[in-house]
Amino acid sequence: MRRPETSPASRSPRGAPPLEGEVQLRGPRLGPGLQETPPWPAPSRPSSSQSSAADSTAGAAADRSSSSSVPARSSSDQFPNLGSTFGNRAYAIHTGASSFPIGTSSSSARVTHYPQIPKTPLPAGNPQRSGVKSWTPHMGYSATSSSATSTHAPSVVVAVVEGRGLARGEIGMASIDVKSPQIILSQFADNTTYAKVITKLKILSPLEIIMSNTACVTGNSTKLFTLITEHFKNVNFTTVQRKYFNEMKGLEYIEQLCTAEFSTVLMEVQSRYYCLAAVAALLKYVEFIQNTVYAPKSLKVCFQGSEQTAMIDFSSAQNLELLVNNQDYRNNHTLFGVLNYTKTAGGGRRLRSNILEPLVDVETITMRLDCVQELLQDEELFFGLQSVISRFLDTEQLLSVLVQIPKQDTVCVIDRLCGTLSCVQDTTCLDGVALKNCKTPLLRAYYGSLEDKRFGLILEKIKTVINDDARYMKGCLNMRTQKCYAVRSDISEFLDIARRTYTEIVDDIAGMISQLAEKYNLPLRTSFSSARGFFMQMTTDCTVLSSDQLPSEFIKISKVKNSYSFTSADLIKMNERCQESLREIYHMTYMIVCKLLSEIYEYIHCLYKLSDTVSMLDMLLSFAHACTLSDYVRPEFTDTLAIKQGWHPILEKISVEKPVANDTYITEGSNFLIITGPNMSGKSTYLKQIALCQIMAQIGSYVPAEYSSFRIAEQIFTRISTDDDIETNSSTFMKEMKEVAYILHNANDKSLILIDELGRGTNTEEGIGISYAVCENLLSLKAFTLFATHFLELCHIDSLYPNVENMHFEVQHVKNTSRNEDAILYTYRLSKGLTEEKHYGLKAAEASSLPPSILVDAREITAQIARQILQNQKSSPEVERQRAVYHLATRLVQTARNSQLDPDRLRMFLSNLKKKYEEDIPRTEELPEKTQKKKYLVNVKK
Repeated sequence: MRRPETSPASRSPRGAPPLEGEVQLRGPRLGPGLQETPPWPAPSRPSSSQSSAADSTAGAAADRSSSSSVPARSSSDQFPNLGSTFGNRAYAIHTGASSFPIGTSSSSARVTHYPQIPKTPLPAGNPQRSGVKSWTPHMGYSATSSSATSTHAPSVVVAVVEGRGLARGEIGMASIDVKSPQIILSQFADNTTYAKVITKLKILSPLEIIMSNTACVTGNSTKLFTLITEHFKNVNFTTVQRKYFNEMKGLEYIEQLCTAEFSTVLMEVQSRYYCLAAVAALLKYVEFIQNTVYAPKSLKVCFQGSEQTAMIDFSSAQNLELLVNNQDYRNNHTLFGVLNYTKTAGGGRRLRSNILEPLVDVETITMRLDCVQELLQDEELFFGLQSVISRFLDTEQLLSVLVQIPKQDTVCVIDRLCGTLSCVQDTTCLDGVALKNCKTPLLRAYYGSLEDKRFGLILEKIKTVINDDARYMKGCLNMRTQKCYAVRSDISEFLDIARRTYTEIVDDIAGMISQLAEKYNLPLRTSFSSARGFFMQMTTDCTVLSSDQLPSEFIKISKVKNSYSFTSADLIKMNERCQESLREIYHMTYMIVCKLLSEIYEYIHCLYKLSDTVSMLDMLLSFAHACTLSDYVRPEFTDTLAIKQGWHPILEKISVEKPVANDTYITEGSNFLIITGPNMSGKSTYLKQIALCQIMAQIGSYVPAEYSSFRIAEQIFTRISTDDDIETNSSTFMKEMKEVAYILHNANDKSLILIDELGRGTNTEEGIGISYAVCENLLSLKAFTLFATHFLELCHIDSLYPNVENMHFEVQHVKNTSRNEDAILYTYRLSKGLTEEKHYGLKAAEASSLPPSILVDAREITAQIARQILQNQKSSPEVERQRAVYHLATRLVQTARNSQLDPDRLRMFLSNLKKKYEEDIPRTEELPEKTQKKKYLVNVKK
């Protein structure tokens, strides 16, 4: 039973609290004296023929809405119900959008007959977004940055909505890539920082973001809207009236558009009101603004929560150079560049999304690793599969063309549809022979997908209608001929008659030009261009013949060097007859192709499976390819982060020599590493190396090491950059504090945290105090934390917390005989304990051009400060004994959990563990036995 319509202000998701800002009954107040030209910025400019029609229709609609004598249209008039459109499988021209005003954000394309509409002022706190475009009163306004540039041509449209009241922080999102027919729904709870929202939007890299106009009221905009506009300055923002965020409509859209095989998504989203509300506004926008209507039962709809993948915030992705190199955005010295050996566009997209959102499910990761291992072990399988994958086209792009209902039978539509069907024909011809003998369950499943019998049915249907040689050809005349004969003969008698008529006209044109050549004894030849149609061309010596000597029958004469081009009145009439015949051919071809598409939709699901299979196989092949170029090792997953001789994967690609390898060992008992060492000794590189290896392991890739074991990280945080942020008016110190606050608010026990030189943006005492306090806060978690610092005072925190380990990068001193002075040789080797280097800042200053007198004074002042402030804090024997017992207990617990050793090797390991414990016990007078047992039990319980 349908729920009765309610007013825009009172409607809210069924059974859920109202959406953010819903109580606002009015839109933004209009600023006096602010004028704006064409409403409704269109993402792309229509063709000239479409533009004039749309402009006149839009102008008329706007004029009607501004007239006081004409009553305002109802919402059903503005947005006609799409039920009949989606339910009708016939391909009639869709006219619903004709009443919808369309404009352009380009000032050069303004429509003069648009009414002047007051512009809505921007929300307070966003003065930089001065390029606001105002929609018509039907929908709201759109904010567009004047410098909207992107390195990878974004094509994703996202709708975002938030609950209010008790549901504040409940976020609904829906996105669709206009180049890929897949709708992704998300609904999740977020905190006041909206870290998940910002991260997901950064991953989607949207072209446009749609929000409710009540969330963007001037002077009272929501925190979510303010944060999104701050983080996405180069993205188009569009606001629509709250009533279009309708969860009932969203559910109807999914029922009408989702393919049968993906209809189980209805079970997941039927009670997730916010993502349903978002998809309703999204699809309404895509239809009326992007001018795109999808065929019934043709889209893939999936729901993605926030729990299946690890979260990497955008700042961390930048610091780690996952997709973009910080020094030069044009080079591929990134993690994506290291792993990207994909052969298809879909494989590259999947690799990108996996790097930004690594998996957290060990079973899925293990299945991927099994596939990579088999590809590495079976050379024939690897090269055979790579050869097959490289012949695949962008199947997602092909699907996007197939599922969109064309609005009219233009030449471009015919060309696009016929070309797409030919590409689908090529794609479905490829089989999975290369996977026939594979052993891994996942590869066997992919083999089953490629052997789907429905591919044969699709291929048969296409072959019965489309000619085998309907391919792209060079030359506009050849292309026109291909379009005319794309459909096989004997499919339509009327089409065959029209094509014979067209052929006769072309023959008549050639015969007429031959007669003219004989009549005037001129070397005439028939030429063709898309603009002029058929015309005559002649090459001769200009000194022999001038243009005024040509027969008067020839008109529109043009000369380029020794070549003359001209036509005649009879030839112009023949071209008109030819065009009329072509229009009939194109129309009938269009109807036949649309009928063919309606039959293919029945099997569209297998094409979606094909797209997923190809992109996943391409990514796994890329992982295997990367392994063949370096000595990567398969990772294991335990509760320990243990890397033996691991190195930085990006640095390996850049360096001539292989980077220095280091060991890493972090457990729950020693989960906090403090890393010290001189400047340029390798601390920052080491931190990034750990994070990159973690990400590589969680996406199913091998990692650069001799051995590796990882604990699944649900979140990866970094605080590495120390530059000022001019855009947000943040100093180095303020940026540090914001990043650390974000980590402290969002980190949990399963996080991986990397902090590099915190507190350098303020004075030493405050920097040490803040760093110490941050360390103590993080020590309350079981997160794996690596903390690189120049503050040696922090190293003494291990006397209070037994789960702290001190590590340092070694350097060597060498004598420079030419200058008779010491120099520092960096080994980039990580060792246990505190760094023995003191005042390495002074040593670095000596290598610069500072005057000697300055250096002498600096040494004296430093020594005086060190004597007054720094004190040598040594652990007491009792504390050292407690640490030894604590470490022994954690190692025993870890062994009991994860050990797969046989009895003999286990006995040897425990014997070595005992020796290590005895070495760690201080050589002092032993404590009473009862005290030792008591402290041991206390530490074990901890």
